[in-house]
Amino acid sequence: MSASVRPWSSPEAAIPVGWARASRYGTVMDIPDLSALAQPGTTIALRVTPKAARNRIVAEEGGLRVYVTTVPEDGKANAAVVKLLAKALGVPKSRLTLLRGHTSRDKVFQVD
Repeated sequence: MSASVRPWSSPEAAIPVGWARASRYGTVMDIPDLSALAQPGTTIALRVTPKAARNRIVAEEGGLRVYVTTVPEDGKANAAVVKLLAKALGVPKSRLTLLRGHTSRDKVFQVD
């Protein structure tokens, strides 16, 4: 038998290393380890999908996609994106600056 992980063996075995999943009593978040991007001066382009089923970050060919459960009104979705991105980068929220896309789905952040 091979040493590969079988997704049906247990729920935790199906979660890739470096990803976090909250308990069933809290918000479910799939957060990749993006700490390699946490260098000062780095710009991060991403596309946001508000009103999603769960909070998560997905790495795709064109960049990152961020899904947040909040609605896009009064900056609530932007605040949720900053919180989720800061957690994935392992930096405080105060080190992230939104350069472009305050009212757009396509956003550019800079790590200070």
